Amino acid sequence: MSAGRILALIFGVIFAPVAIGLVVGGIALIVAFGTMRGSDGFLESGSYPLHSNGFALTSESVAIAPYPGDWWPADLVASIAIEATGAAGPVFIGVGPTADVDRYLAGVPHDEVTDLGQRRTDVEYRAVAGTAAPAGLPAAQSFWVATAEGSGAQRLTWDIDRGSWTVVIMNADGSTGVTVDTVGAVRIPALAAIGIGTLIGGLIAAAIAAGLLVIAFRRRGGTAPTASSHYSGEAGSPVASTYPLGLTGRMDEPLSRWLWLVKWFLAIPHFIVLAFLGIAFVFLTIVAFFAILFTGSYPRPIFDFNVGVMRWGWRVTFYATAVLGTDRYPPFSLADDPDYPARLDVAYPQQLSRGLVLIKWWLLAIPHYIIVGVLTSGLIWWATDFGYGENVLEIGGGIIGVLALVAGLCLLFGGRYPLGLFDLLMGLNRWVFRVAAYATLMTDEYPPFRLDLGGREPRAGVAADDRGGGGSR
Repeated sequence: MSAGRILALIFGVIFAPVAIGLVVGGIALIVAFGTMRGSDGFLESGSYPLHSNGFALTSESVAIAPYPGDWWPADLVASIAIEATGAAGPVFIGVGPTADVDRYLAGVPHDEVTDLGQRRTDVEYRAVAGTAAPAGLPAAQSFWVATAEGSGAQRLTWDIDRGSWTVVIMNADGSTGVTVDTVGAVRIPALAAIGIGTLIGGLIAAAIAAGLLVIAFRRRGGTAPTASSHYSGEAGSPVASTYPLGLTGRMDEPLSRWLWLVKWFLAIPHFIVLAFLGIAFVFLTIVAFFAILFTGSYPRPIFDFNVGVMRWGWRVTFYATAVLGTDRYPPFSLADDPDYPARLDVAYPQQLSRGLVLIKWWLLAIPHYIIVGVLTSGLIWWATDFGYGENVLEIGGGIIGVLALVAGLCLLFGGRYPLGLFDLLMGLNRWVFRVAAYATLMTDEYPPFRLDLGGREPRAGVAADDRGGGGSR
């Protein structure tokens, strides 16, 4: 890919999640405005039990455009409502300027609510120490801009104004030990217009992202892609490939129905060794960074060691986690083992760009990092709330992990590993390891955006066979 196409790809990938967020956010605002408002127009949160052993519960200071020219539109009408029910007696709710609230509660022990999570019990506090009692009953103070007081459920409603504000909940008699059940709500009449504007902004961002990605991935007429001659079949390289990193895997048959259930346990010695090798790998990659920056060359001994660590990791991955393609225990070795079904090699680069080393491992690799995150579990999470967040079910897993689990279940219940699934897992892992080689400075050749499926690496002019021979199928 040319530099222009890589930049188009980078900015296209940056605009894509922004567009998705704006579109989803705009739709959510429109749906909330149309279906989730109460009869009074407020959108309510769930109920949260709050408690303080001190004299008061306070919010963090909320700054609503306190300075001239701030972003908050002067004509935007918005209101909040706070409902609190005291556990033992009348309760007081007030909203006041932060400076006045701070003076009133100076030296008074109380708790500041810093975070409300998904579950009712996910409440975080910051304890404020003190030895004094409040100077008078809360309702007697003159600085409140909105208050509610009494027994049972008390509801405060306040039209938001510019400034820095703090919400305070106390016992009406100013005593210690504040225990309340609270519900928050907000009303923004312009919510539908904000949602529509957000949706339009998201569609514009999506159009920009689509245009950039089209530029990045457009095909150039003329010749079909060919292998890089100095990578394909390099002398002494155990794995010939069209890309500097070659990764192969041969599925052993038959495979045990149940052994995959305990392979992760059997591989614990490997995981321990790889943890220490990984530390060395990171340190030596930093050394290689400076060597490339000043000399344009990757020190060969460091290169061979780092390739050996990747090779070791691939054998363990193939055996125990992301492929499950063999029941043969991996060797404890950095060297290539021609007899083991999983092999990896990286062609040594005679010369590397000294300028490219400054940006390729973070800026240029951003699109691949996002994809690899999805493949290896970093970006896929689902959460479902039941009953105002009382119970939260969270399920996570990357595409590779999910497909490897499917392969294991096919073995367990069917006694057979689907060949198409094996080919797909090999292609996904090949993508991940190519990005790893590029990000760790082993090559300047940008990883291709394609799935080279199958157990063998694709080679120019050689068609894939029916058992994962290496085509981009």
